[in-house]
Amino acid sequence: MNFKILKKSKNSRARLGFLETSHGVVETPCLVPVATQAVIKTLDSKEVEETKSQILISNTFHLHLKPGEKIVERAGQLHNFMNWKRPLMTDSGGYQVFSLGFGTDFGLGSKILKKEQEEGRTIRENAQPQKIKINHDGVTFRSPINGDELFIGPKESIGIQEKLGADIIFAFDECTAPLAEYDYVKKSLEKTHRWAKICLKERKSDQALYGIVQGSKFKDLRLESAKFIGGLDFDGFGIGGEFGNDKKTMGKMVEWVVDELPEKKPRHLLGVGYLEDMELIIKSGVDTFDCTVPTHYARRGIAFTSEGKLDLKQTKYLKKNEKLDKNCICNVCLNYKKDYISHLLKAGEITGMKLLTFHNLYYFNSFVEEIRNRIKKGEI
Repeated sequence: MNFKILKKSKNSRARLGFLETSHGVVETPCLVPVATQAVIKTLDSKEVEETKSQILISNTFHLHLKPGEKIVERAGQLHNFMNWKRPLMTDSGGYQVFSLGFGTDFGLGSKILKKEQEEGRTIRENAQPQKIKINHDGVTFRSPINGDELFIGPKESIGIQEKLGADIIFAFDECTAPLAEYDYVKKSLEKTHRWAKICLKERKSDQALYGIVQGSKFKDLRLESAKFIGGLDFDGFGIGGEFGNDKKTMGKMVEWVVDELPEKKPRHLLGVGYLEDMELIIKSGVDTFDCTVPTHYARRGIAFTSEGKLDLKQTKYLKKNEKLDKNCICNVCLNYKKDYISHLLKAGEITGMKLLTFHNLYYFNSFVEEIRNRIKKGEI
């Protein structure tokens, strides 16, 4: 992989660049849509290309469960398996340490819930989740499919990702829960840093390997992690974990990390990408970022448009024989109307979800494309 910075903003930390891989070039900054199980739900790979998507990220843990990395490897690895000709990332499985652990125990998303804070619910040093076990060497999971015991550590994560064969892979880490106290996060960080070094040692392929910076909301731990991970021989860097309760705090936290990382290597923000986040995180110095928002919301009937978010399941849209977005030129907006899409959704037809998924991805990618143009013009 080759990363080149083409332009740096004079107004912010934003920058234009490109990631060159054996499967093509990605213009940055760039949204990375999430193809969890080697698919963008409801779309085939050709349709995903038509949404202007440049690169996708798939989930190592879920592909390990089904169909298994050996099956993917026998099929010619992920690109051939899913017929995706462009670049691919795979995560490390570290997010599942959170989602299947304390995330499940507390019913948490990746952001802090104010109600939980007010009730004083926290995760203290040496606490363990109910359904997984985290130790010095890695994490023991129970398969959500059949209950079998699974162990994934840094060595195992790299081995799985090498068989999957994505262009860019990530080091195994512990993504800490938003309610974790300082002492818990500090100990967790020691594991993540140790695992990062093991991942570098275990890598046998020529895939680009990104290290992941953690540290939760604690500035000193974020800085410590950024300096440590940034000092290792990674090809790029992921920024993981939680980023506070508001947009302003998130921007500052990302800047803490970015300022400590090597300038000439790419930075990827894990799991963040609402429309209202994008300009902020790009101005904070992020090159790529993955997010399920456009696809997740589409399957629930929500369209992102120049009018704002529209809930096409609402009956009023059955009476609107008009384009989904008058300012959009995607295939859906050129050929289908709100009344028809609303009908499909209310009738439970999967094509309604498909049409919104296509439009939302096109809209999000166009939104980032416009931000790139504004950087070129010196406006951001």
